[in-house]
Amino acid sequence: MNRKLSAPPSIATSVATCIAFFTVAALAAGSPAMAQISPEPEQIEELLKGPADAPVVMVNLLRFKDRADAPDEGLSGEEAYGRYGARMVEWITSQGARVIWSGRVDSFVIGDTEERFHSIALVEYPSRAEFLRIAGDPRVAEFSVHRTAGLEMQWLIATTTRADLTSASPDDTSND
Repeated sequence: MNRKLSAPPSIATSVATCIAFFTVAALAAGSPAMAQISPEPEQIEELLKGPADAPVVMVNLLRFKDRADAPDEGLSGEEAYGRYGARMVEWITSQGARVIWSGRVDSFVIGDTEERFHSIALVEYPSRAEFLRIAGDPRVAEFSVHRTAGLEMQWLIATTTRADLTSASPDDTSND
């Protein structure tokens, strides 16, 4: 289904650039169609339905290849992705975003799913439009070859802070 983006032209340009970047990177790495590592246009449209003027925390669920593809042959997928990650963190922080937390998945305590991930990262961007601008910047293509060389699959989940959960004090015992 082809729908026009309802975003202003500057955001629409960022969307197109971001989708094109992820698609070209995935194709260049020969990513299989079933292992999604780039967004579909509909997913970008859904992202833009969230609050435009609020920060967005992107929850990155990452699964790495056992062995990296070119140009990182000889490395594990995690090592190849690490090459991308170091440069990406440097880039995003220079653009006003920040890594809140990053770590390895040790075990599942609640829940049962076939999807297993190796690592999780929480990255806050000033807004959804800024996320698209930062991720779609042509400079990111220089080091994203390491992302596609090492990444088997990614879930990227856009989240918005819930004030009702973060502002309640521990002494608040009201039953609203």
